[in-house]
Amino acid sequence: MQEHIFNVEKEEAGLRIDRFLAGSLEDISRSYIQKLIKDRHIYVNDANIKANYKVAAGDSVKIMLPELKEPDIEPEHIPLDILYEDKDILIVNKPKGMVVHPSAGHYSGTLVNALMYHCKNDLSGINGVMRPGIVHRIDMDTTGSLLVCKNDAAHQEIAEQLKVHDMKRIYHAIVHGVIKEEEGTVEGPIGRHPVDRKKMSINFKNGKPAVTHYKVLKRFSNYTYIECRLETGRTHQIRVHMASVGHPLLGDAVYGPAKCPFKLQGQTLHAKILGIRHPVTGEYLETDAPLPEYFQKLLTKLYTF
Repeated sequence: MQEHIFNVEKEEAGLRIDRFLAGSLEDISRSYIQKLIKDRHIYVNDANIKANYKVAAGDSVKIMLPELKEPDIEPEHIPLDILYEDKDILIVNKPKGMVVHPSAGHYSGTLVNALMYHCKNDLSGINGVMRPGIVHRIDMDTTGSLLVCKNDAAHQEIAEQLKVHDMKRIYHAIVHGVIKEEEGTVEGPIGRHPVDRKKMSINFKNGKPAVTHYKVLKRFSNYTYIECRLETGRTHQIRVHMASVGHPLLGDAVYGPAKCPFKLQGQTLHAKILGIRHPVTGEYLETDAPLPEYFQKLLTKLYTF
């Protein structure tokens, strides 16, 4: 059994227990939480509760998770757009709609399935059998450069570069509204949203420091094409930061308008440039992932508006 304990904050009071826990634990569904409640694996203030229990500020919630057997992840012959490869690392241009690594509901068709076929056994094992080679992630609907490590030594070196923010990461995005200034910086700690725990937000109490620099590339009548440079790499960082200044990403139904005037699959966000110190040679290495076709077509359409 794995034991997790969470304390309910004032902003979270009134949430149903399944919703509260689903937002606090990755890859755990509300239906599975309800089963755990039925099996008496969840306690509030050391007492069993019913599935419709609503948490109160100050509650101590304990969940006992049974050990899960990790499923076998199979190699799959899925084409990869490789930007760079040698015996230590691989940089791929991830397409829209592809999940990076297997998780509940996504055990096939992921980037990891494709990497296992392409690299055979040459993937680092530091992050376990579910995430071989994976050092960092980008969202399912974000496209562009993603670094993969083929051995543990390379993985440790790249992880250190990430930790000290010694990595160049430049994204291109299209946002709602017309940004007046030529460039700017958004700084605000990012953590779980206090109410909707499936989302992230600027959270000064429990968030981690996050800094995003942006620069205008082109203004349109109702939108702005921008470049974002990350100082930090928090979950949903660009999406949260740009929404916080009134310019959510076009197509982002989570942090922006629910309705989109264009037929898009998620946010218009592309990891264009990735620069690192090679984990073995120490030489600077930079890749530039070309904009995906949908992004180019959208820009062309905006130019004609």
